[in-house]
Amino acid sequence: MLLSVTPALATPTDPRLRAIHTWAFAIGNGDLRGDLVKRYAGYDLLVLDGQETSRQQVQALRQGGKLVLAYLDVGTIEPYRPWYASLKPYRLNYWPQWGEWYADVDAAGFRQAIVHRIAPGMLRKGFDGLFLDNTDMIETHRGQTGGMRKLVAGAARLVHARHRLLFAQNGEDVIGPMLGYYDGWNREDVSATYDGHGYVRQPQSEVREATRALRRMAAKGLLTLATDYVAAGDTATAQLAARDACAAGALPFVSDIDLTRIPQVPPRCN
Repeated sequence: MLLSVTPALATPTDPRLRAIHTWAFAIGNGDLRGDLVKRYAGYDLLVLDGQETSRQQVQALRQGGKLVLAYLDVGTIEPYRPWYASLKPYRLNYWPQWGEWYADVDAAGFRQAIVHRIAPGMLRKGFDGLFLDNTDMIETHRGQTGGMRKLVAGAARLVHARHRLLFAQNGEDVIGPMLGYYDGWNREDVSATYDGHGYVRQPQSEVREATRALRRMAAKGLLTLATDYVAAGDTATAQLAARDACAAGALPFVSDIDLTRIPQVPPRCN
């Protein structure tokens, strides 16, 4: 889907990101099946599950010219991960929507496990960097703010010392002091979302706030991305979401809430 919207893209600070025009947030079940080089032929940047993706898959995609980031959740503790038992002592309250526990990021042991064991294991597979999720948990857990800033700083030192990249998403109102560590940023739910019952369009007030955040991040030299969640077959909303993202200087991606629907032809800003 080629959009007739001329994006107001600022130039990303990192030169490796200036040739990125399409991307996929491919961390859903089934996203790693089949011939990945063929499946993601139209995409320049891929965010894949850092634990489940194999070294061979990363290598094949990178040889195919893709930039590949490892998804890593650092704000919650997921019970299905192999490191769950070791992180279990750092659980805070339960998050029923996703079946996870918020993490005690302020605990040095938790940060050390992420930065010195889990993240390096992902990078050894050959990923071009990390994509951190749930850094914005400090919106509801303000006491974790200092710990999250230390964790992000540690992750930045880890990746940048290896000439890799660091991305994160959401939390534009609370992550300001961490922006200097990032090379890219994703905003979910810009124009459309899943509200727990079904897929809905965002109110215009929410769209305006989200697109302002996208423009602000792009102006800081980050590669700016947008993810919207749309029902299968709702082409009108998918096109609207992509247009809104492009107009705000972001690269669009549209999928289902579980991120299992990867468009064969990615949306591309004109």
